[in-house]
Amino acid sequence: MSDDVIITADALRALTYEIIRHGGSEAAECQIVSDHLVDANLSGHDSHGVGIVPTYVINLQKNMLRPNTGVTNVRDDGAFLQFDGGKGYGQRVAGEAMSAAIERCRETGIVVATLKNAHHIGRVGAYGEMATAAGMISLHFVNVTDHFTIVAPHRGTDSRFGTNPVCIAMPTGNPAEPIILDMATSKVAMGKLRVADNAGRRLPDGIVIDADGAPSNDPGVMFREPRGALLPFAEHKGYGLALMAELLSGTLSGGGTIQPANERLDGIINTMTVIVLDPARLGDVGWILGEVDAMAAFAKASPPTDPDLPVLVPGEPERLSRAERNANGVPLDRESWQQLLSAGETLGLGRAEALAIAGVD
Repeated sequence: MSDDVIITADALRALTYEIIRHGGSEAAECQIVSDHLVDANLSGHDSHGVGIVPTYVINLQKNMLRPNTGVTNVRDDGAFLQFDGGKGYGQRVAGEAMSAAIERCRETGIVVATLKNAHHIGRVGAYGEMATAAGMISLHFVNVTDHFTIVAPHRGTDSRFGTNPVCIAMPTGNPAEPIILDMATSKVAMGKLRVADNAGRRLPDGIVIDADGAPSNDPGVMFREPRGALLPFAEHKGYGLALMAELLSGTLSGGGTIQPANERLDGIINTMTVIVLDPARLGDVGWILGEVDAMAAFAKASPPTDPDLPVLVPGEPERLSRAERNANGVPLDRESWQQLLSAGETLGLGRAEALAIAGVD
């Protein structure tokens, strides 16, 4: 939109770093969190980018997000690892858990790792990218345990789930171009509704229902009481996958599901179950990657219904977005931009200093 604030990735990263630093994080943690959030914006996933920082600030103030907290290994049983995030920044603790799972997978060939009690882990595809960079395949299932519900089950009229992301990551013959399927099991991620609401945009049909269970095009139904609900993608299929993500992440991690007998403090505490496997244990890696490339090329060769919209493989839209936004800057709607500046002010980062860091008048 023409009214968007356009900011370079480096400037946005520097500003986010300073806000996180004012929240009490040490330098390495500031770098991890700011890199992850800005990369989400670069990848076109503004829902998981810097627009979430105001929520982080709220959770810092409520002691539901604890800076400078690393992951703790609570169980080590060979190919089975369990971690506790201690309510630390999810980008840090999930990254540490993922790194440990990848290293163990080099020894065992397959690892099942779980993480509980992690503050919002952000864009799950980032952890899939960690696996493919190491030549591994990974599958991720995620839930949120202490947040109010936001997604309705198929045939339901109120919410019973979070957006419960699922990610599957596969290396290809080109290490820079892995196939990364990273998706919410709802029609869209909740953060996309926040972005739409901030920008004053209406929604397409079939995304949300209001508090009475009636179809709505207003993203605001998700941000005022009584709340509406997001719908699952593909009706019963998305609902079924959401339920399985809830169970696989919440139960195996020990972090719990979103069912109402478990405590909800209106935070963003995630659990994740990840399976990492080394394809070399199952066949010749050269042949496997060649077959991946051939199948991807076959899928992409389908004549597009719109010549301006060619067939892509998962992970490719993110790479295209990164190239465009690295070249032309990251757009933030005015409301999200003001909320980000206000979040910095709450932690003691003056607006004039923030604008100078960002290079924005």
